[in-house]
Amino acid sequence: MTTTTQLIRARRFLPLFVTQLLGAFNDNLFKNAMVLFVVYEVYHSEAQEARFSALASAIFIIPFFLLSALAGQLADMRDKAKLIRIIKACEIAIMLVGGAGLALAWQGQALDAVAIPLMLLALFAMGVHSTFFGPIKYAILPQHLNDGEVLSGTGLVEAGTYIAVLAGTIVAGWISVDAAAIGVIVVACIGWFAGRQVPPAPPLGKIEPLDYHVVRASVRLVRTTMQDRRVFLAICAISFFWAIGTVLFVQFPPLAKNMLMASKEVASLFLVIFSVGVAIGSMAINALLKGTVSARWSPVSVLGMGAFLVAFQQVCRIWPPHTGAERLMDVGTFVVQPLAIPLMLTLLGIAVCGGMFVVPLYAFLTTFVDKSQTARTIAANNIVNSGAMVVGSLATGVMTLIGVAVAQQLLVVSLCCVASAWLGYMLFRAEKAPTAG
Repeated sequence: MTTTTQLIRARRFLPLFVTQLLGAFNDNLFKNAMVLFVVYEVYHSEAQEARFSALASAIFIIPFFLLSALAGQLADMRDKAKLIRIIKACEIAIMLVGGAGLALAWQGQALDAVAIPLMLLALFAMGVHSTFFGPIKYAILPQHLNDGEVLSGTGLVEAGTYIAVLAGTIVAGWISVDAAAIGVIVVACIGWFAGRQVPPAPPLGKIEPLDYHVVRASVRLVRTTMQDRRVFLAICAISFFWAIGTVLFVQFPPLAKNMLMASKEVASLFLVIFSVGVAIGSMAINALLKGTVSARWSPVSVLGMGAFLVAFQQVCRIWPPHTGAERLMDVGTFVVQPLAIPLMLTLLGIAVCGGMFVVPLYAFLTTFVDKSQTARTIAANNIVNSGAMVVGSLATGVMTLIGVAVAQQLLVVSLCCVASAWLGYMLFRAEKAPTAG
């Protein structure tokens, strides 16, 4: 606790922590404000809404797939503090474009021709922003913190990210889209100011030329990183998890609106429950493992996730039609429905099990590689994860196109948990082997 308090008050950590927190908040505020507005105010077809939600997710993820290798190189080869200042300045310009799109959408002007394209352009640019910032936040911590502080610093950054995701999700669901247009610009400006306070972090190793060939650099990075069998299995298992999570996040808004007859605030509540559940699962698995890096509980956790997915689907299937005066239920009306508590508990169970599954796997990525390679290992993981998430978004779009109902798509996703459990089991076996290379 003393180390945590000291870090929060230290200039070598606090500016980075605040910058990361504000960036994650802005990502989620903008993305959720856009998706919820389009789903609830623009489109009036379940198929259209699901396609737009999948498209938005894919657009945000694609930069991670294309540019993570370059981002990892930059994080190791350039002054990280200077990179942060450049990245946060770009965020202001991005949010001016995104804010303009939100404002036009709020006024109902040129929705298809201008407003929605502007918002999607800004969403893609924010994906680029997050791609380049991600490896930096991990690579800079060992440089600014003492050996005994790195674990606490990493934990604080992760906790701050969860708080920011929650806050951005909640705010997006409860404020008007015109307020969101102003908010994303203001937050970007504050983030830029915080980023300017990060102390210098020059490169520590040999400066190598950057490989701008994104395909070649990505293939080389992934191939090199995955030579360790444990890292390979951990990345594959994490990727399955995020593919599953992508399908769930894509489906939450249309599921809430069309199947449960609930408002956008309820859809936002679902996202909040999911984020809280992952945080609870993270703490639970740390307590079970007592700080030891192990995949011991991963197979059971992901099978539990699949079981809760089936239960969630069954509750959705028997959900009674809403017969109130208003077409869509607000949060107050929703939570008093007879099946609301079982629905929210099964959703929480999905997230808790998901957190228990994925957190130990991330530890493998930093525990079993040389410290000088941490940023590039995270970048390689981002490449594979983003590819899996794009596949998840595309699979959602294809299933919707061929007429698979949202509830049935959840059953398909639950079957993928079996593959994740197998990967988790293989990783546990690999960690017990005398050599894992």
